[in-house]
Amino acid sequence: MEKNGNTKEDAFQKTANRVSAVTILGNTVLSVLKFLAGIMAHSNAMVSDAVHSASDVFSTIVVIIGIRLSAKESDKEHPYGHERLECVAAIILAMVLFITGLGIGIKAARNILSGNYASLQIPGIPALIAAVISIVSKEAMYWYTRYYAKKIDSSALMADAWHHRSDAFSSIGALIGITGARFGFPVMDSVASLVIFLFIGNAALAIFKDAVDKMVDHSCDEEMERQLHDCVMDNENVLGIDLLQTRIFGNKIYVDVEIQVDGSYTLQEAHTIAESVHKKIEQNFSKVKHIMVHVNPKIPNP
Repeated sequence: MEKNGNTKEDAFQKTANRVSAVTILGNTVLSVLKFLAGIMAHSNAMVSDAVHSASDVFSTIVVIIGIRLSAKESDKEHPYGHERLECVAAIILAMVLFITGLGIGIKAARNILSGNYASLQIPGIPALIAAVISIVSKEAMYWYTRYYAKKIDSSALMADAWHHRSDAFSSIGALIGITGARFGFPVMDSVASLVIFLFIGNAALAIFKDAVDKMVDHSCDEEMERQLHDCVMDNENVLGIDLLQTRIFGNKIYVDVEIQVDGSYTLQEAHTIAESVHKKIEQNFSKVKHIMVHVNPKIPNP
């Protein structure tokens, strides 16, 4: 049973679009600023950080497409909806994030392994300023995106939030590397780029794992299933639960439950109890999209 009406989906879409627009604008400005600062100040770490921010623009576009596709209503070919398309967008985002970081890491490793540190240029002050601006801006974008991702329960938007956090971490690495290089250790700029890759790779792995779990009908956590169990047993006519199964479908939850009722009840009475259980779950768990309640008769002890 699908519970979300058009009004709710429209609000979801509008919020996602607004957050994504802010993200695209912010990342575009930051990537240009960091790239120019990296070139002017001769900092590979800052140029790498600029590439990371530029990849964020593409990633956010992927998020927008994924959210729009997942919000489509059920149709004949897709009777259970399109929620998993948002997970596809998150997986694509994770892959782009990892490939971007890998390119940065390979270049940094080559500079470090070359041993020719004397040829590496010392980064200038503009790179330091750009790093500080980036850290503050990206951390603000992380909290902004995270707030709305939780509000509308969007895994793709949450992935984008963590993308901002990874960019903030990479800017911290760039700041440390640039500072170290200016204190007479030019290789630190490349070391910072390598650290940036590690942060990016870890964020990509976390995003990928979360999206895959939602793609393969992963069950809810024990706490959620306990809450569902208690909700069902709140009905005084339910004598027991023979089966309670959950599966995550995109950012929604599907529930299958088999309840025990008095075997002497009529079919209509049993049906009424099942409807009452269905309605109670629907009212108390906004993430639950579909509920299947099956009734088993319990024969009273003689």
